[in-house]
Amino acid sequence: MAADLFEKFNLGNIELSNRMVMAPMTRNRANENGEVTEMMVTYYQQRASAGLIIAESSPVSAQGIGYPMTPNIFSEPQAKSWKKLTDAVHAEGGRIFIQLQHCGRISHPSMQAGGALPVAPSAIKPSGQAVTYQGMQDFVEPRALETSEISQIVAQFKQGAILAKQAGFDGVEVHGANGYIIDQFLRDGSNQRDDAYGGNVQNRLRLLSEILDAVCTVWPAKSVGLRLTPENSYNDMRDSDPQTHFEYFIEQVSSFGLCYLHVLEGDMMTKTSSVDYGALRGKFSGPYIANNGYDLEKAQKSLQDQNADLIAFGLPFLANPDLVRRYKDKLPLNEVDHSTFYGGNERGFTDYPFYHSEEV
Repeated sequence: MAADLFEKFNLGNIELSNRMVMAPMTRNRANENGEVTEMMVTYYQQRASAGLIIAESSPVSAQGIGYPMTPNIFSEPQAKSWKKLTDAVHAEGGRIFIQLQHCGRISHPSMQAGGALPVAPSAIKPSGQAVTYQGMQDFVEPRALETSEISQIVAQFKQGAILAKQAGFDGVEVHGANGYIIDQFLRDGSNQRDDAYGGNVQNRLRLLSEILDAVCTVWPAKSVGLRLTPENSYNDMRDSDPQTHFEYFIEQVSSFGLCYLHVLEGDMMTKTSSVDYGALRGKFSGPYIANNGYDLEKAQKSLQDQNADLIAFGLPFLANPDLVRRYKDKLPLNEVDHSTFYGGNERGFTDYPFYHSEEV
């Protein structure tokens, strides 16, 4: 029988009430200490009917911060603030993972302790601008990490995983996507190292493999997911052969027995794609979450054609706290307010209405 978006699904060690995943979306509404705010608790609790929520990307160290007002996961107070949020989601019957992030070169000295340079695999300045507390500023040329420093990045992810467990999450997603530090090591457009972490695909995969090893000492592999973006050009990313390279990466990480592989299919900047995602999925032995521009019709077809096990939705969940009900009952959706995506208050965050029949 063909899979259906609204049926239950066993994911690792947990049961999901449906196959709809709320994608991680940065909203910049934490406090100045990187702690969860009450309106964030409300926002996620409102959307707890999703089969799985993947919380917005959360830096695992002060060095890993790349944006203002993001919730972090490298201190005890931050973990304690997240616990209020996970408790609220669980009280509604929801399931929630946290996305562990290090921004690498996608930061700015004004965001770093002592005005230090952001770190990266190689000293390659990305084009574009950083979002800072002083407004938009040009990216700078990052400092290439010394080989001896890379173990510190791995340790930061492990500590984030430890704190995520204290915070009451159901699992963690390692953020290997969208031009942040793991992705910077994976793709040859940003990694021009000549040590054990650069050059061939085996070396470029080494950081991710070490991070997964470390995180899986804290959480069972069946509670650890991974996000990848093979051809996304966001944050000035490129790779000479994403099909071949990511088939190798995915085949190798499949041996970890992870909870899932979460893939953004295509380039969200150019709205194009040249990668065969079916071939990538075939290299991974576990559940596959498809992401990028899915609506109800496209999601159901992907499941029925066995191209994915779960579907992640971004903007539809942002604007519709009751998206599961709206899709299931084929109800109209709220209009998305793009002006309120990042930063601000409750407007465009927790005030999107639930559907009420008297509105029709």
